[in-house]
Amino acid sequence: MIIRLVTADDAAALRDFHLSNSAHLMPWEPLRPPEFHSLQAWSERLLARETEQEAGLAFYFIGLNSDDGQIIACCSLTNIIRGAFQACYMGYCIAESYQGKGLMKILCAHAIEYAFNQLGLNRVMANYMPSNVRSALLLRQLGFNEEGRAVKYLKINGRFEDHILTAKVNPLTC
Repeated sequence: MIIRLVTADDAAALRDFHLSNSAHLMPWEPLRPPEFHSLQAWSERLLARETEQEAGLAFYFIGLNSDDGQIIACCSLTNIIRGAFQACYMGYCIAESYQGKGLMKILCAHAIEYAFNQLGLNRVMANYMPSNVRSALLLRQLGFNEEGRAVKYLKINGRFEDHILTAKVNPLTC
């Protein structure tokens, strides 16, 4: 797998990734209007993401299939907060056909290393729905610790869902 930051040139590939995995990702994402995955919407979104990356506010990684260059997974570090907090949130998704191969763990580990070693952050936080057994296992394997439960935390697939709150602390700042 090739890992790199997303650019505006990835609009068509990200659109295709999300459209081909829409049924797989639907239980874990907010409802999206039909135009959300248009090429124009992705182009605009990626231009905004490039600006966020340049400003150090967020970083968006993609994992590409080494053979054909197709996007197979995404991992983001968003809502980067500096000052006394020095933290961010991590989000991630993988193509249905690539689940269970350890690739999501590799991509997330890369993002966490970037957060700690390149950005100097103290905490990476990631939250998951209690029914998402794969996310629970992934975060445990990555060394995240459960910190609590947020009731009706996010509106996912049309309903407010509880989430398990987890975080990993930079061992270099302890």
